[in-house]
Amino acid sequence: MSSLIPSFWERSDNPMLSLQKEMDRMFREFSDRRPFDTGSGFPAIDVTETETGLEVTAELPGIAEKDVEVAVSDRTLTIKGEKKAEKTVSEKDRHLSERSYGAFRRTMTLPYAPEPGSIDAHMDNGILTIALPRPEETEVGPQKIEVRRKG
Repeated sequence: MSSLIPSFWERSDNPMLSLQKEMDRMFREFSDRRPFDTGSGFPAIDVTETETGLEVTAELPGIAEKDVEVAVSDRTLTIKGEKKAEKTVSEKDRHLSERSYGAFRRTMTLPYAPEPGSIDAHMDNGILTIALPRPEETEVGPQKIEVRRKG
């Protein structure tokens, strides 16, 4: 049964209504994630399927190899590191600074867990390339499972 008195929660100028709509949008985006969904952020990455597995490339301009860490845990790939400022400029001398510095972390879910020890990562001219070979067991196609009567 509806009330004749308008509810505070149903008013269009209710600030809680816009918060609820934003939360609903965020939950929809989270639930719509695909296997390679990584969210947004730095570094920009590309994922390519190769004959032997996956190749992930990440743009890391101005970052040294020693400042980058790549880790795989089960089906999760994590790239993290830090871009360090090369020199300090006093604020009174700086007119504009669009370059960013600091720590970053990028995580993505893989469609399979790569074999430990088979992963290769290298950097060349600010591009990090990670080769993630597909394990043997993922080569098996669909299997038919017989359904039997219990007992």
